[in-house]
Amino acid sequence: MTKFFTLIALSVLFIEGAKAQTEALATQKQLTDSICNCLTKTDISKITDKQQAVGVFTDCFSKKTDLLMKLADEKKINPSDQQAMRQIGIDIGKDLFKQNCDAFTKISVIMAKSEESKEEGNGTTEGTFLRINPKGFNYLVIKDNKSIERSFIWLEHFAGSEKFMSATGQLVGKKLKIGWHEIEVYMPEAKGYYAVKEILSVDFL
Repeated sequence: MTKFFTLIALSVLFIEGAKAQTEALATQKQLTDSICNCLTKTDISKITDKQQAVGVFTDCFSKKTDLLMKLADEKKINPSDQQAMRQIGIDIGKDLFKQNCDAFTKISVIMAKSEESKEEGNGTTEGTFLRINPKGFNYLVIKDNKSIERSFIWLEHFAGSEKFMSATGQLVGKKLKIGWHEIEVYMPEAKGYYAVKEILSVDFL
C-alpha cells in the first residue's frame, strides 16, 4: 500500500499530460479538499527536497484511504489496477491546482526544483554541524534531518568558510544549510575516482 501511495505522489509530476475527467464526483471533491487541508497544516518551510515533498503528499493521501476506495468504487475501478488508480492521483493533482491549493502548489515547485537540481548534480542539505574531518582535505560533517551523517568536501573558499578555520566547538549542534555540487576526485588512499559533494555555500539557520 505504501508503494501505491508513493506512485500517486510521484504522478503529480506528469499532470500536464493527463486527460481531464468527464464528470466531477462529489467524493473526488471531498478527497481533494481533505488533501488540501492536510497539506495546508504542514510547515512547508521545512520541506527542502523531492523526497520530503513526496512523503508529505503520500502521508496526506494515505489518511484518506476510505475516500479513495469509495471514489474507485464510484468510478468502477478495481483497486488492484495500478494504472487506473494512478489516474485518480493525477486527477486529484489537477483538481488541487484548479482550486488553487497554495500548499500543494508550493510542494509541487519543491519537487520540480529538486528534480532539476538532481539532474544538474547540485543540491542543498540541511542539518546540524558535528565536526570537521581532516582527511587530506577538510570535510564538514553534519547530521541531516533523518539523523544520518553527511560529509562535504571543502576545496575552495565559500562565504562563511572563515568560521570553520579555527576551533569549531562552539558551532557543534548549530543548524545550517550546505549548498553543494557533485564532482569526481581521485583519492590516493582508495586508489580510484569517487563522487564527492563539494561545498559551495554554508548558511546558518
